[in-house]
Amino acid sequence: MRIGELAARTGVSVRALRYYEEQHLLTSERSPSGQRHYPQSAVDQVELVQQLYAAGLSSKTIVELMPCVVDGNATPGLLERLATERDHIDQRITDLTHARNRLDSVVAAATDNLVAGRSCRPEATT
Repeated sequence: MRIGELAARTGVSVRALRYYEEQHLLTSERSPSGQRHYPQSAVDQVELVQQLYAAGLSSKTIVELMPCVVDGNATPGLLERLATERDHIDQRITDLTHARNRLDSVVAAATDNLVAGRSCRPEATT
């Protein structure tokens, strides 16, 4: 498939796809006229790259992980790196859960104040 179709199927801009190629996150074959052509598997690969970016991984880290993802080639070092990245994601999930719980408390208190006609800010004491 051509780059425009891949962009449409994944919701990723053509510019981003070109960047993925520059970063070695994605590969294409070139037609004689220079147009990029991607295999069907590129859709899943782009979606995975997007998920890993959303999880906070850098392009450098994703490149290091791609041989395992694309070809199934794993080394002990790569498996250790995958486990480390998973631990980092777990920590971010924990941190986000705590932040959400604190925000829920703020929303609940603000809602109570609104219903009672009170200000959300505490009264100043002098």
